[in-house]
Amino acid sequence: QVQLVESGGGLVQAGGSLRLSCAASGRSFSDLSMAWFRQAPGKERQFVAGITWTGISKSYGDSVEGRFTMSRDNAKNSVYLEMNSLRPEDTAVYYCAATWKTTSQGIQSTGNMDYWGKGTLITVYS
Repeated sequence: QVQLVESGGGLVQAGGSLRLSCAASGRSFSDLSMAWFRQAPGKERQFVAGITWTGISKSYGDSVEGRFTMSRDNAKNSVYLEMNSLRPEDTAVYYCAATWKTTSQGIQSTGNMDYWGKGTLITVYS
């Protein structure tokens, strides 16, 4: 089993930055492909960013490309999401998710993810 715990959410003004962290516990973090998803009120859960278990391949949703950067630190069993130039439309609950050795294409689908954190709220105000 894998447990995921997100942190770093909060209230931020438009144009500002935040860094989310996701700490994983359980076995074989280095075999996990990881992703961030978000869900705004009344909307479906949306892919934000992903990184493969090798750390070599990353992918981003169209709406965050160029503003958000995902990284991983296997020594700390953690992934991070650096978010810059935040917009009010980025307001959502952000979820960390994980699955075993899946491609950068595969981790873009909620149905392919095996483990989920409880989420952390980000509110961007103008």
